[in-house]
Amino acid sequence: MTPNKILLYLHRLFKQNETKLHELNYLFWECTQRCNLACLHCGSDCASNSTMPDMPFTDFLRAILPITHTYRSGDITVVITGGEPLLRKDLILCGKTLREYGFRWGIVTNGYGYTFDIHAGLLAAGMGTITLSLDGFENSHNWLRSNKKSFENAIKALDLIVSSKGLAYDVVTCVNRKNIGELSDFRCFLISKKVKAWRLFTIAPIGRAANNNDMILTSNELKQLMDFIALSRIKGGVDVKFSCEGYVGKYETHVRDSYFFCRAGINIASVLIDGSISACPNINRNFAQGNIYNDDFLEVWNNQFKIMRNRKWTKTGICKNCKDYKNCDGGAMHLWNEKMDGIITCINKKLK
Repeated sequence: MTPNKILLYLHRLFKQNETKLHELNYLFWECTQRCNLACLHCGSDCASNSTMPDMPFTDFLRAILPITHTYRSGDITVVITGGEPLLRKDLILCGKTLREYGFRWGIVTNGYGYTFDIHAGLLAAGMGTITLSLDGFENSHNWLRSNKKSFENAIKALDLIVSSKGLAYDVVTCVNRKNIGELSDFRCFLISKKVKAWRLFTIAPIGRAANNNDMILTSNELKQLMDFIALSRIKGGVDVKFSCEGYVGKYETHVRDSYFFCRAGINIASVLIDGSISACPNINRNFAQGNIYNDDFLEVWNNQFKIMRNRKWTKTGICKNCKDYKNCDGGAMHLWNEKMDGIITCINKKLK
């Protein structure tokens, strides 16, 4: 058995143990579906005039406080997402209250409305992590975000974030056919901005991107992306990673720190805007396991999520006879629809 096969075998044992324990580490809160941008690739089709009202923070807090009877609140990071969480006027108060109860917390933002006052307020409220979307240089970013000022505002946000010592952060970039050719120069730009962590991901054919050919990389472009990330990790200067989108064959451990592991429903849960209890907020909403308005969150977490913790049902379609299935387990959960009749797209297959 080769060293790589031994490591993959050990990783499979590790995944089995993590799945058995299913200890909650990250809890996403979809606090709003309102958004100040209209991004071309949005999977949830958020809008500034969303008819879905923001979830009252008291409802979310009431649902998650019993978690502290089983877990140390400090072992769980609450990630506030949307939509765009900055549109909530009570965001700072929400974060402050979470911190008072011992939870670590952070946000995911497009940076459009991120100002010095908001930044200072979030830090004072105990924000420990932040993810900022930045999708290449001005033309590429503004095209994807459908806003001429988006890049300018995101850079202002980036400067504030990078200047804050002790704040854990990363920049995330949606790699598409418009910006893949500028990644090398953009890497140098991020290094010049003193960015320490950069995460890249491809766009799945869901939501607004379902029928947009400019969004989805070709096989050759996907290989180009993998080679770029692998080489960038050797060069250093900024910690570059490929996201947790799927098993990538020979590129495993060359494009991320460890082998692929979709932790949705294993270490990651979410409370969606309507109260649905789900795993990663990017997965199909029909995979929700309960609702905070009807069910006890901790009971759902402990006793449901079987669809994520036993992935044998994914051995269908192109996954059925795939020799890499044992290392992939059907890929990332967000690439499956409610029909469960086959993965929407397979990154590993495209790379081959």
